[in-house]
Amino acid sequence: MNVGILGTGDLAVTLGGVWAAAGHPLSVTGRDATRAGEAAGRIGPAATPVAPADLAARADVVVVALPWEGLETGLSLVGGPRGALAGKTVLDCTNPVDYGTGALKPATGSAAGLVARAATGAHVVKALHLFAGASWPYEGPRDTAPVVALCGDEPGALDRAAALVRDLGGRAAVVGGLDAARQLEEAAGFVMRVVAAGHNPRFAVPDVDPATLRAATG
Repeated sequence: MNVGILGTGDLAVTLGGVWAAAGHPLSVTGRDATRAGEAAGRIGPAATPVAPADLAARADVVVVALPWEGLETGLSLVGGPRGALAGKTVLDCTNPVDYGTGALKPATGSAAGLVARAATGAHVVKALHLFAGASWPYEGPRDTAPVVALCGDEPGALDRAAALVRDLGGRAAVVGGLDAARQLEEAAGFVMRVVAAGHNPRFAVPDVDPATLRAATG
């Protein structure tokens, strides 16, 4: 599928590089045309820098890899409020967390909800905000691959998001509709708080085997 990336930072470049290796053509854009060109160059020949206004027409899926503070501006640049992304799958990777305190920056709602409001008619999926770019590609045993929680309201969009997660080497887990996005974003804040307390968050949640749980409750 044709993947459009809104963002030029390390996460955008890492995701783009793995998807390019999986055979997806990419278009890259951001506020700064020079940085978009540099990001596309780092991804490789499968990536093309484009003007923000041209991104929607070139992409089947648009991946939002922006900081919280630049989210509305970035979506406006690609025509989100004007309906340019209507009908498109939009993956929101925004991590709207204060990295020092773990506090979620939006007082109410979620970053994904903001994306849905600012990208009129788009099919928004929350995805990939919990794993840093260094997590990808994952090339180890399948049963220990990272599980990427997804939430969204449109089945086709969730399927496309899951396919891109698999291309990264991850496993996709659909955990609910877009109204679950704040909980997913709060999970990132919890991770930051555990890290700040000097612990590995991997050991801060119970090890639960779904099969065993089903057997015990069935």
